[in-house]
Amino acid sequence: MIRAIVRGYTMRENRRFIRVAPRGLVSKVATIIVDPKKPVISCNVIDQSAGGACLEVCGQAAIPKKFILLHAGTRKTCKVVWQVGRRLGVSY
Repeated sequence: MIRAIVRGYTMRENRRFIRVAPRGLVSKVATIIVDPKKPVISCNVIDQSAGGACLEVCGQAAIPKKFILLHAGTRKTCKVVWQVGRRLGVSY
């Protein structure tokens, strides 16, 4: 169980996977591919786990519910779980 303090409130949540911020030789920059015929969207990886990641999108691009994420030499099919402003949580 993880306890987090958000805006003065203590929240408890049960996560299946521990999230970690990219460190060391792992790049924080990733690419979102919506459609092979459309331009790619750049984003930053805030944190990641075996089951998903938190991303911050650069610019005001509209992000669909499903897309392909290229990060650190891997290609993953992602589904948007939540979105607040330019940050979004995805599951693999």
